[in-house]
Amino acid sequence: MHIVVCIKQVPDSAQIRVHPVTNTIMRQGVPTIINPYDLFALEEALRLRDTYGGEVTVLTMGPPMAEDALRKTLGYGADRAVLLTDRYFAGSDTLATSFALSQAIAKVGETFGTPDIVFTGKQTIDGDTAQVGPGIAKRLDLMQLTYVAKIPSVDLAAREIKVERRCEGGTQMLKSRLPCLITMLEGTNEIRRGSLEDALYAARSQVLKWSAADAGIDDLTRCGLRGSPTVVKRVFAPTARAEKAALIDTPERSLRDLADELIAAILTRGPALEQELAFNGGQ
Repeated sequence: MHIVVCIKQVPDSAQIRVHPVTNTIMRQGVPTIINPYDLFALEEALRLRDTYGGEVTVLTMGPPMAEDALRKTLGYGADRAVLLTDRYFAGSDTLATSFALSQAIAKVGETFGTPDIVFTGKQTIDGDTAQVGPGIAKRLDLMQLTYVAKIPSVDLAAREIKVERRCEGGTQMLKSRLPCLITMLEGTNEIRRGSLEDALYAARSQVLKWSAADAGIDDLTRCGLRGSPTVVKRVFAPTARAEKAALIDTPERSLRDLADELIAAILTRGPALEQELAFNGGQ
């Protein structure tokens, strides 16, 4: 079984800075870490490899310094690491990122074997959009299983996988065909400590560096800022509200009385809401 794990080296969110003109994240001089959600995806990939056999390839797109993050994944036990780096990728939004990564995954498949599973974290802490994983799945025509909490079994002979997926209001147990893309939730497994052998392997291993041309990307207009329709108009911290919250005392009172008082307080603050409700027949 061949598993590809997409990770991202992200700025430490406690020290993040935004460029005042382009409104893009400034990475120079800011400490970086592996996106925490991606570590759960990596651990799950390693667990499946240990159980069913195969190889784990870790892929990231980023500046040359992202090699540090990939080398750490080799220290956790990944078999190989690929860095997709090129000036054409600078300023990519989720659309351009998913395009470049999907092309690189296809190239990884041609070079090292078609992936059975592609893993990503549920989202990144610098963007928080949760769009790249599903975007990759769409471009590669993969079944996508998002917000996965557990993988009970994989049947390689039948080309099927069973997953436990958290959803609004409960949990879903799903069976899907392979290949597929999985986005893992946080806290779903315990991230291992790399062994001494893994640390030595990471130190002496070569991280493969691919340019856009190496990854087989011909249409550069779909990469970087040119391929990114998303425009950040303004970045700001919301101002604190001057109005303080009201406190309703609850001892020795029924839920109906509390509800009536709460509704009355809401309508007092928002008289237009009361008029709208009256217009709609109280619905």
